[in-house]
Amino acid sequence: MNMHQSPHPPKPEYPRPQCVRPDWLNLNGEWQFEIDRSDSGLERGLRTRELTDRIIVPFAPESRASGIEDTDFLHAVWYRRDVIVPEAWAGRDVLLHLGAVDHDATVWVNDVEVARHRGGFSSFTASLRGVAAAGETATIVVRARDTPSEPQARGKQATWYGNTGCHYTRTTGIWQTVWLEPVPRAHISSLNIVPQRAASSFHITAELSHHTAGLTLEAVLTDEAGDVCVAAVPADDLAPGLTLPVPADRVRLWSPQDPHLYGLRLRLTQDGEVIDEVGSYAGLRSVAINGNRILLNGQPVFQRLVLDQGYWPDTLMTSPSDDALRRDIELAMAAGFNGARLHQKVFEERFYYHADRLGYLVWGEFGDWGTSGQGPAGNNQQPTASFVAQWLEVLRRDRSHPSIIGWCPLNETHQLLHDRLTQLDDVTLAMYLATKAADPSRPVVDASGYAHRVRDADVYDSHSYEQDPEAFRREQSGLRDGRPYLNELDGVAMSYSYAGQPFFVSEYGGIWWNPQRLGDDQQSADAPDRADSWGYGQRVKSIEAWHERFEGLTRVLLDNPDMFGYCYTQLTDTFQEENGLYDFDRKPKFDIDRIRAFQTTEAAYERAGEDRGTAFRS
Repeated sequence: MNMHQSPHPPKPEYPRPQCVRPDWLNLNGEWQFEIDRSDSGLERGLRTRELTDRIIVPFAPESRASGIEDTDFLHAVWYRRDVIVPEAWAGRDVLLHLGAVDHDATVWVNDVEVARHRGGFSSFTASLRGVAAAGETATIVVRARDTPSEPQARGKQATWYGNTGCHYTRTTGIWQTVWLEPVPRAHISSLNIVPQRAASSFHITAELSHHTAGLTLEAVLTDEAGDVCVAAVPADDLAPGLTLPVPADRVRLWSPQDPHLYGLRLRLTQDGEVIDEVGSYAGLRSVAINGNRILLNGQPVFQRLVLDQGYWPDTLMTSPSDDALRRDIELAMAAGFNGARLHQKVFEERFYYHADRLGYLVWGEFGDWGTSGQGPAGNNQQPTASFVAQWLEVLRRDRSHPSIIGWCPLNETHQLLHDRLTQLDDVTLAMYLATKAADPSRPVVDASGYAHRVRDADVYDSHSYEQDPEAFRREQSGLRDGRPYLNELDGVAMSYSYAGQPFFVSEYGGIWWNPQRLGDDQQSADAPDRADSWGYGQRVKSIEAWHERFEGLTRVLLDNPDMFGYCYTQLTDTFQEENGLYDFDRKPKFDIDRIRAFQTTEAAYERAGEDRGTAFRS
């Protein structure tokens, strides 16, 4: 069956906005598909035969938008599509890009294995060199395996049948854009754009796929007035780098108030002839730590963050459209937030593109949940080596986005601290060091909340869902004396001691409000059944009571001069978790203007001097 390119594929936008080439082919749309529940498809010939069903890529088969909507366990799924490689691509190699496939993927093209990849959150690429060329048909077959019991990075995907608590419908197989791209043999495979505010310059490193004699890397930085800077260096290794200085009269810093972006063009030439060219952009800004303060462009900016889990009713982890990604940022900003923790999921790269354009501060996170309960107390977390590999792929893809101001490789790794090193200790340190090696320009929190296992990590935090504002104030009052509230497990420490780092409460609130269930106003979120509706603590009885609790809790954090920000749970309701500012369909549940007016009052942190609190930094 020859499935032709749809004239209107879902999610038609170029998926990699910081490394753009003009020639590409979007492979979203209808593919052949088959569920392989027993994972016996290879033996039964699914690799080489037509498949029995049809699916709309890039929506996961569990989603309504895919046309499948099977939410049972899918141990393996298969995809198949015939694509004619455009004849205009003659003389170039063809790359097959897969934005994300959950979880273990094998890819064949014309019955030749071209890729194996583990991990549902990171992008990967297969070269079709020698397999499919211009004018030829490429038969693409993808198998994705996704078992519910083995330790793997799942994020919020449920490991039991139904949705319960903060675990949601699973995502299996392809869930981000699939596309083809022609490139020369030697081409730019990745960019690392590092802004240097103090020097008013950008340092650009271009990773090359292949080296040959006579290569030169050229770069042109532009703004609204035209070219800002032009530079060129011999590309005499696999990672040539150059510096682009910005003249004083053309300097314009990127910030939430003015998210200015410079245009960037990079060319790879050979003996004076352009063989590869990509378009990009860059934001000039700095992120620094001074004592217990995080500075943006040398100034303390209080981070009013919201927890964003990035789920939608009909499409699950995949955004229904590019507009939906942008709209979620706009909804958060309308409520007075200036950024987000992107929670337990690596977002599509175009989310960061919109954050860059809108001036939205982002903490990038990994979807690490899925390794708990794998051993006895004190050794119950078993993250695998693939966590480090996947996270490095994420860092390599996303590190050039100016909106990302911090990294969070792990979240709520709840495990007792004792006198033996465990797998959790090893992987936590490995992910922290990998982050610092791949991107030393941003602060890193080793694990958001719970088990901090890296001494003197850049940032320290805790989670608290205390619902009484006065009790919350007492709980958080020790930070001024270097004794912040820390998460413990049954009264036993999970973390190394606080060492004076910048500190914030990176999850709080989660106030439960579902007006359809007002008759059950005594139900507690701690009740056994969290499959229907829940939030943290006792549900408020009115919208006015919600606002009063939100303002009381948030005031505690706004009034603390030693706290650089907070993260409120959460932006939208997510399935049964009904504690969002907006419902699952993105309709406002509260007075958004009132929330914005309250949140944007000046924080004590913004009034304090830059050097406040340095005494506790060891």
